[in-house]
Formats: sequence, C-alpha cells, structure tokens
Amino acid sequence: MKLVGKKVTPFNKKQPGTLVISLDFELYWGMQDQLSFTTYKDQSEENADHVVKSILECFEQSNIHATWAVVGFMFYNNFKELRKDFPGKVPSYRDAQLSPYHYLNSIKNEKGHRDFHFSPSLIQEIAKSENQEIGTHTFSHYYCLEAGQTLEEFDDDLSKAFEVMKKVRYEPRSIVFPRNQIHREYVQLCKRKGITSYRGTEKSWIYDLKTGENKRYIKRAIRFLDSYINLTGHNTYTLQENEETMPLNIPSSRFLRPVCPKLKKMESLRLKRILNDLTYAAKNGEVYHLWWHPHNFNANLRENIEFLNRILEAFLQLKEEYGMRSMNMKELQMEFNQNRGICDEADLLEKMDVRYN
Repeated sequence: MKLVGKKVTPFNKKQPGTLVISLDFELYWGMQDQLSFTTYKDQSEENADHVVKSILECFEQSNIHATWAVVGFMFYNNFKELRKDFPGKVPSYRDAQLSPYHYLNSIKNEKGHRDFHFSPSLIQEIAKSENQEIGTHTFSHYYCLEAGQTLEEFDDDLSKAFEVMKKVRYEPRSIVFPRNQIHREYVQLCKRKGITSYRGTEKSWIYDLKTGENKRYIKRAIRFLDSYINLTGHNTYTLQENEETMPLNIPSSRFLRPVCPKLKKMESLRLKRILNDLTYAAKNGEVYHLWWHPHNFNANLRENIEFLNRILEAFLQLKEEYGMRSMNMKELQMEFNQNRGICDEADLLEKMDVRYN
C-alpha cells in the first residue's frame, strides 16, 4: 500500500545510498497455515539458533544494521505460558485454518515442539548484538486483509504484542505486516500506538497483495521470474515526505529467495539481479531494502550464508566507492525525521499523537 498525500518532495537527495535489511522472525507460527508441523520440522535441516547466529555473524563481519520483526508468541517459554496470556479478542478469520489459535487447540502432543515455536533467549541475543533492532511482526502473525477479522481484533493483537515486549524492555518502533498484508486503517492504528515505520511493498502490480494472495499463481510466477530477470526495475527509491508520512513507509525492494539446488545454474542470475539493484542504489543515493525469513536458511544453510556474504562483500565495495551505508528501519526513520526538523523520538511521538496502552 502506498500512502498518498498532497505535498510530495524528495527526501534529501544528497544522502548516500542505503542498504536496509529486515527479517521476518516467526519460526513455525508463520507457516502453520501452509505446512504441517511434521513437514516443516523435516525440512528444517538446521535449528533456529544455528541459523540466526550464522546470520548475525555475517552481519557483524560486515557491520550490517538490520531490523528483526518478531512474532509476539515467540517471547514465551512454552505453550502453557502462552495459553494463559491471550489477548481479549483473537482474529475471527472466516478460514479457521489461518488462525494460530485454532492450531494451538489441535496440538495433542507438545513434545519436540518448543524449539520451533518459542525462542526468548535467542531474541535477547539478537537484541544484544550491535546495530540490530527488535521490531514487531504482530502478536499472533496477524493477517490484516483476511476475511472475518476486524480492526478491533488487530488492536487487541498489537496491544498484546507491545505488552509482551515491554515485559522484556523492548519498545517496538517498526512493524512488518505478516504476508505483507497492509491496510490503511491498520497502519494508522499502529501510528497511534507509537509505531514509526513499516515495511511497505514494491510499486509493481505483481507485489500489490490482496487477501488470499498466496493462491494467485500468476502473480507468484512473475514475482519468481523477477528475482532472476529485471521485469519491474531496480525497486530502489528515495523516501518521500507528505502529509501522511507517519508511520514512515520503508518499502521492500527484493525478497532474498533461498538457495534452491534444483536451480543451481540460475543462481548467478539471481545474484546479478540483486547486485545490479544494489549498485544502482549506491550510485543514485537511493534506498535498497532486502528482506527474508531466517527459516528460509533452515535448509542449505552453508550455501545461503555464502550467497548472503557475496551480497555483503559487494555492499562493502560500494560503501568504499560511493559511501553507501547500512541502516535498520528505526535508524532510517529517525534520520528522515531529523531532516524534517524533528529532533528526537519524544518530539516525533508527540506529533504523532501516540496513545499509550
């Protein structure tokens, strides 16, 4: 979704190019409506700890700043704790299979489930790592465009996400909407709660997501091809200032698809696509926003880390040649607002009319 205002001016053209990275950290909660737990578990060659620590090591080596949008369920230690702390209203999706609460009721044997659903210690490790932001991916991996759910239910979900994060001293400022399902009213509700940035989608019609988008195979096929061949442009941009700027839309530029052994011969095309985009952003002083899920690296971890390192090596070269920098979503938003004359976060929240829960 692109917010439209009357006054549109470019964001500080003199800024150097910027690499933004965001990760949707959700474990099985992001897949429970798509894959059986057994299938998800069998496909996970590596555990979440190893995957996340490998990514963090890459980031540390290249001084990469990133936003980790975390599902609220993951802050609990086990199912018993979670079941005692549901929000007042839960999503009433018309398709009950979409609801993690429906899934929770179906679990008969919890043995072997914990590491695929909960990870408070790993979240703490991410937060302690330099330049890493902890954002929210909603409390229950909430779908804002699915039939049946309501704005009031989303309000309760997000309030609970804030509550569980505040207990461990996190104050989320960035949100990534699950499945990139973005609704104007829901964005404005986030604003009232103190969210200052969100990840929007690419401009092309193939990234214009609607309810049930995962079933729209034509768009999915074109998005797949766009990962290898330039069909939609570089998807880099300068941030725009308008009357409805807050929370700031920091659109995605490219989903980092995982390595697929069957498509090994095409990996050079996929890498070239990303590096061309990144180079364009560096030369033109624009933003390039790369994103993925840590669980995308669960299989073929070594190959995926090698691919990521090749991207980061190119970034370091562009940093040296063009002054390109790495920023997480919160940092980019703060710089954007400082350029608008808003000195600090307290000033921004006051202007946003934040209503604390």
